[in-house]
Amino acid sequence: MYVPRGEPVVFERDCEAVVIPAGDSGTIPAGAEGVLTQALGGSYTVFLQGHLFRIDGTNADAIGKEPPTPPQLPEGASDADVEQIIWEQMATCYDPEIPVNVVDLGLIYRCDITKDGEGYRHVDIDMTLTAPGCGMGDILAHDIRVKVEMVPTVATTSVQLVFSPPWSQERMSEAAKLQVGLL
Repeated sequence: MYVPRGEPVVFERDCEAVVIPAGDSGTIPAGAEGVLTQALGGSYTVFLQGHLFRIDGTNADAIGKEPPTPPQLPEGASDADVEQIIWEQMATCYDPEIPVNVVDLGLIYRCDITKDGEGYRHVDIDMTLTAPGCGMGDILAHDIRVKVEMVPTVATTSVQLVFSPPWSQERMSEAAKLQVGLL
């Protein structure tokens, strides 16, 4: 059996986790020992008892890590500034099996931002998956929603999974292709 080389971790408390790639959730008990295989964008992938588990950033303290800090808007931020921060937040959402974020993978098909009369923003996102049967789709959508709603002035975020057009490697950024060995 392949055991990834990484940082050993001991769960300091019971912790919600998601099995990769099935997407099933459960609880890892305090005292469980695993190996941290990926720590990107404020979420963590841990190898434990022959399985990979995704640990959300809100549970980072369970493995001795700091939760992600919310983004800040510059003084007098324009709509373009807010849109840039929203895209930056989406780029902190990573596929839990490979070290590439959802933006560079080309999974974000649409991001529409509207502002209401009180200055709050509402974000509608269409995203896809690299494979339609991936069990992590709802987890990734949740991660995107939570991180976009961390942006000051964003009141609501809706993330829809879509599969048309189908995803292909051509949607990946040059950096992502280089990172996974396609260039």
